[in-house]
Amino acid sequence: MFSNVPVQELVLLVAAMLAGGVLTGLLAGLFGIGGGGVIVPVLYEVFGFLGVDDSVRMQLCVGTSLAIIIPTAMASHRTHMAKGASLPGVLAKWRIPAIIGIITGSAIAAVAAGWVLQAVFVAVVSLLGLKSLIGRNDIRIADHLPSSAMMRFYGFFIGLASSLVGISGGGISTNILLLYGVPIHAAVATSAGIGVIIPIPGVIGYAIAGWPHLSELPPLSIGYVSVIGFLCIAPVATLVAPYGARLAHRLSRRHLEIGFGLFLLLIGARFLVAIIHG
Repeated sequence: MFSNVPVQELVLLVAAMLAGGVLTGLLAGLFGIGGGGVIVPVLYEVFGFLGVDDSVRMQLCVGTSLAIIIPTAMASHRTHMAKGASLPGVLAKWRIPAIIGIITGSAIAAVAAGWVLQAVFVAVVSLLGLKSLIGRNDIRIADHLPSSAMMRFYGFFIGLASSLVGISGGGISTNILLLYGVPIHAAVATSAGIGVIIPIPGVIGYAIAGWPHLSELPPLSIGYVSVIGFLCIAPVATLVAPYGARLAHRLSRRHLEIGFGLFLLLIGARFLVAIIHG
């Protein structure tokens, strides 16, 4: 597959993935997310250029994104833990349901068409993008966290959505906590913690699900996980994530929220076009 790609094009593609690594790290720290909203679209274009079949392309992007998120989320979580803002009780209630959600999502990905995962991705990033543009963190359902049963449902939903979209779940969990009156920095720090729980079982699930399709995947792929994509993006994102986390505790977020929201909406539009035109 790579023998037919000009060296200049490969250099540009690697540069794009490295740039995506920088953005991924900053977003992981600033917003408590693993950066899948950046990684998935970058990988989608790269794998498309390399001729990966559309039937497995989105699955490969999601599985690789989850792998890249692992070190990024860990770096972000360590920095936030040092600030002492995380809510361990929330993580304890979310842990098992989230893992069940991840396993469920991986099983769906094994049999679902690529456009199904694209549609879920469009829905999630568009909602997060609109929320970021609105910039309202004071919209609340209640002033305290819900019952344990509801919290476990949220955990399952975060794991399921994250597994289908290729994100760490931080963007979703942050917004859930904000709806229940959790202060923004505590919400971000706790979301960084859920970002450590979700990716690992997700990667295992996607690696197993993609094993029967190795002949359709690029070289050095372990099921639906690209080792090349991981090696290009993960190190840079991991190095940058702590800087983003530190900035989250010192800078005004509004301009970043607007840029992040617009970016997510553009990404959603890109995948919507892909769905419509096949």
